[in-house]
Amino acid sequence: MAELQFVVFKLGKEEYGVNIMQVKEIVTYKEPTRVPNTPDFIEGIINLRGQIIPIVSLKKRFKISGESINDETRIIVMNVDSKQVGFIVDAASEVKTISEDDIENAPDIVAGIERKYITGIGKMGEKILILLDLDKLFSKEEKESLEAV
Repeated sequence: MAELQFVVFKLGKEEYGVNIMQVKEIVTYKEPTRVPNTPDFIEGIINLRGQIIPIVSLKKRFKISGESINDETRIIVMNVDSKQVGFIVDAASEVKTISEDDIENAPDIVAGIERKYITGIGKMGEKILILLDLDKLFSKEEKESLEAV
């Protein structure tokens, strides 16, 4: 059975994973410059080696409380619909390899609008990893807001 690699990161106490093929790089946190009239989960923009990248707070997007920036905070730069977007996470810990056999569909209790970007639940012994597809994180209108930034 095929094995997939995921970049593991934390939001609050939970661990999440995104397919390593979506991740461009992980950088230390730098304060974004605010942009007026953007959704509240868009923190602003940064200049990363000459490229302007919009920065999104995944905690705000997922409505997770606790907005503390510390030494562990990272920005995961990913390709979303062929545009680079930075996502603020509490920590980016490692890359995990998970067999397709150890990935299950999200339970029905997670159903609803938010389920569209949960690709599955990865089982790693006693631990679980919520697997995300960040391409599906934004509505059409939100993608247009990101483009405008």
